[in-house]
Amino acid sequence: MPCVVIYDGPKNKESRDILEQQGFEYIILPVDPLIGAKREFLDPVEMVVFNADVMKVLSICGVVRLLQEELDKITEQLSSEESEKELELPHIFAKPEKCIEHAGFSTPSAKAKALAALHIVTKVAQVNYPVCFTLKDLDQICLTAAAGHEIMGTAAHLATQAR
Repeated sequence: MPCVVIYDGPKNKESRDILEQQGFEYIILPVDPLIGAKREFLDPVEMVVFNADVMKVLSICGVVRLLQEELDKITEQLSSEESEKELELPHIFAKPEKCIEHAGFSTPSAKAKALAALHIVTKVAQVNYPVCFTLKDLDQICLTAAAGHEIMGTAAHLATQAR
């Protein structure tokens, strides 16, 4: 049975090749940030604010549209009279430059701001990863998580300017 994996990793070519060898198609989204929280410190308001910023960037900057278009292609293939043919399924590593092509910007300055927002978002997970998995000191956890979330807010602001 065909299966399309939509995920934020693996980011290296060798791992994607292994996915293909195992029969998986994929859309890898390296622009998906990681919320900077440990379960015991989760603040529901901050989670909602962070996720709202994430969705703002991913929707304005073409990520959601890329997913929609690819899933629509699959649906169309399945519902067409030619559904007996082998499905053409995606193998997409959705770097910021690929995502932005689906955003529909008509001016270079708007496109540049949106692309910058996506590049910023790719850094959020790098900042927040230690918060979730390596840092032990509460003060350092809070400071680093706050910094990651501020970065996310900046990306959302930039995406809004692009729109």
